[in-house]
Amino acid sequence: MKKIDIKPPRLLVMLKELWFHFSLVRRRQFYFLVLLMIIASLLEVISIGAILPFLGAITQPDLIYEHPRMQSIIDMTNITSSDQLLLPATVIFVISAILAGSVRLLLLYVLTRLSFVTGADLSIDIYRRTLYQNYEIHIGRNSSEVINGIISKTGTVISGIISPMLTLISASLMMIMTIYIVFLIDAKIAFSAITGFVLIYLIIVQLTKKKLKENSAIVAHESTKMIKALQEGLGGIRDVLINGSQEFYSQLYRNADLPMRRAMATNTIINGSPRYLVESLGMVLVAILAYSMSLREQGLDLVIPVLGVLALSAQKLLPTLQQAYSSYTTIRASYNSFEDVLGFLNQPMPSSTDNLNSLRLNFDSEIKLENLSFRYDVNSDWVLKDINLTITKGSRIGFIGETGCGKSTLLDIIMGLLPKTEGILKVDASVINDINRSSWQEHIAHVPQNIYLSDSSIEENIAFGVPKENIDQNQLKKAASQAQISDLIESWDEGYNTNIGEQGARLSGGQRQRLGIARALYKNADVLIFDEATSALDTNTEKSVMKSIESLDRKITILIIAHRLSTLDGCDQIIELKNTGIFEIKG
Repeated sequence: MKKIDIKPPRLLVMLKELWFHFSLVRRRQFYFLVLLMIIASLLEVISIGAILPFLGAITQPDLIYEHPRMQSIIDMTNITSSDQLLLPATVIFVISAILAGSVRLLLLYVLTRLSFVTGADLSIDIYRRTLYQNYEIHIGRNSSEVINGIISKTGTVISGIISPMLTLISASLMMIMTIYIVFLIDAKIAFSAITGFVLIYLIIVQLTKKKLKENSAIVAHESTKMIKALQEGLGGIRDVLINGSQEFYSQLYRNADLPMRRAMATNTIINGSPRYLVESLGMVLVAILAYSMSLREQGLDLVIPVLGVLALSAQKLLPTLQQAYSSYTTIRASYNSFEDVLGFLNQPMPSSTDNLNSLRLNFDSEIKLENLSFRYDVNSDWVLKDINLTITKGSRIGFIGETGCGKSTLLDIIMGLLPKTEGILKVDASVINDINRSSWQEHIAHVPQNIYLSDSSIEENIAFGVPKENIDQNQLKKAASQAQISDLIESWDEGYNTNIGEQGARLSGGQRQRLGIARALYKNADVLIFDEATSALDTNTEKSVMKSIESLDRKITILIIAHRLSTLDGCDQIIELKNTGIFEIKG
């Protein structure tokens, strides 16, 4: 007999994946939350059940006094007549109602706080994992997608998956308990009413699930396009203003924003609309029950307690049904964003992340490339092919070549940013791999052609990534002096505390470049790599900066990419890259 492979729904698989991303502390807090939900549901049932003796004590005290189930309570409280039932029945009902409300309030507080603190955990984890991804992954991604995943879609998972899922569990427990009480009172009425209400919601679910899925994809896709339009428009504001491209970028944003808002609006309508239909039917049902039960032989006095319990049960059950349905639709509407967030959470961490401090890679002799080749994928052309090169510690090596010949790619491989496709990269006797790459990068400082500058002070930009309180002021000033920018900084009123604006907007191109050089020198690395780092400097400043670089300790290895041969006058060796091969032309 052929075995049938029954797979769990994809959503359950995704929730299981998400669970394993929670810390042990968070899992325990979720267990406590479920326990609190059970207690809240039990108290709600008690508060509903307490109304029956309360109304009975008002309308038919003798019947309650003589009821077999009340005898043990009557004996314990020393009640001697039916007239004495009203006060304890009232007290029990009031206390149960207050307890139920208080626990529900506590449940709301714990559920909300836990949902949002879990969201913070996920967002932080995604950002950390993203920062640890290899350089090749970063250059293959759109930053809008990453930012949207970390900020917007993580928020969607909180409001659209975690909170609704917890609410769904709570509502389900509440419904089970409430239905149980109603069945105890009148099974036929309970079955008819509950079957009717549930069928209404099931029909609506079937009719709307396709639309919810479509809208989920629209929201996930268009939110990324919105952030992309914002980044491109604001990031290139100088060109936007000069070219008069404001309307173009406004339209890009509009084309993404409107479909997303329409999809969200449709989801909101689908989410809330069944409530009004079911509430109306609930009111009709209570009226019919009141009329039919009043016609029974027992009379209206006996009907009122039962009807009161049924009315209170309906008042509890209908909003709970709506909560459960609303949670379901919200989860469906957030499905695509949930998938994207899981993709970010499942990003692998480098094997060396947890033991960086224990890994030490010495650089005492040479950097060696043996038959090194590189291409971006199997279908692309070779960028570098069979490169053999030995760089002695303390040497000054210049690299020149036409644009696109692979100079920057070669240095990215040496820095461990890009993995070689074939061949070997060695530092002394150690082959650079995934395990020791981070230790090798501790030896390296890099100055690119386009310097990234944060919207903070001069000192925070030079000591990039170092907490302000840990900045070494002596090292800071030494690096600024070597980069030929200390005199300028010290002439400003706030000196090294001067804020330079976003991307160094308050600095000239040359000043930004010198700040980038100072940053590399502050790291006190023993390998300095300059990728067109002096291209924005005037001739005199470039000569002065290069003279400072050349005068650095001969223990420091310096690799320089330049277009002008004059920039490389102080190099021990100049390497020309051409047609994926190396041609040595000096030294």
